[in-house]
Amino acid sequence: MSIYSLWGALEIGLIFGLVALGVLISFRILRFPDLTVDGSFPLGGAAAATLIHAGLDPFSSTLLATFAGALAGMITGWLNVKLKIMDLLASILMMIALYSINLRVMGAPNVPLIMEPTVFSVLQPDGVVDYVARPIMLLILVIVIKFGLDWYFSTETGLAMRATGSNPRMARSQGVATGGRILAGMGISNALCALAGALFAQSQGGADISMGIGTIVIGLAAVIVGESILPSRRMAYATLAVILGAVLYRFFIALALNADFIGLKAQDLNLVTAVLVTIALVIPLIKQRLRGNKKRR
Repeated sequence: MSIYSLWGALEIGLIFGLVALGVLISFRILRFPDLTVDGSFPLGGAAAATLIHAGLDPFSSTLLATFAGALAGMITGWLNVKLKIMDLLASILMMIALYSINLRVMGAPNVPLIMEPTVFSVLQPDGVVDYVARPIMLLILVIVIKFGLDWYFSTETGLAMRATGSNPRMARSQGVATGGRILAGMGISNALCALAGALFAQSQGGADISMGIGTIVIGLAAVIVGESILPSRRMAYATLAVILGAVLYRFFIALALNADFIGLKAQDLNLVTAVLVTIALVIPLIKQRLRGNKKRR
């Protein structure tokens, strides 16, 4: 496995670390099975790539793409809260709608960014090669967002959102507007996913309509792998765990696809993902059995 593959795995892993943070909010904190991610991730990439291609600076383009993802997430929450559509079905409806919206935004199946400025090219320090500079910039961004989420979920508003997911009836009895908390949480979750999509498009040189396929699976894999490695109920450890899970997931994928003796190819990516998620789900069960055997002895 070459050094370029390692840096590349770290770069993509950090981008999907943002997706994992978003999935953590929807699936773990709000207990909301959200498939909007498969639409909001490419929405971020499509919006950012289209705006940059139109001449807008990459920072404003990325920010607007993030807001677009937040809006998509809030619409999913609105379908559930206001129209009483089942949470999973509401997210499926939004995911389907976003496919057509993304095509409308791009005006074509893909938008290249080969010769356009990106946040990475603008911020790249002199004397540092791009494949090293990009992961460093992404690491700084992910750390800032991680600590920002840790702070937010320790505030009264953040605790109310956590209470909404844990026990909505109890939260309502304490005066928490659970509907508003769901909308806000879904907005934050999909904003992070759209931000990841915008950065992914700029990192890979363009946006494509199919770039969101399987994003939710990757996000869930990162969450499950992270929780298996670093199990904790504390928010600070939970956010750290999912980021580590996303990075390790990409390293495992890169190792599997670059190991000649295994014989896997790019088309085997979904198979590798399924195997990794299965292993991560089985690890806690194995730990419980080992503990039970020790107690019996």
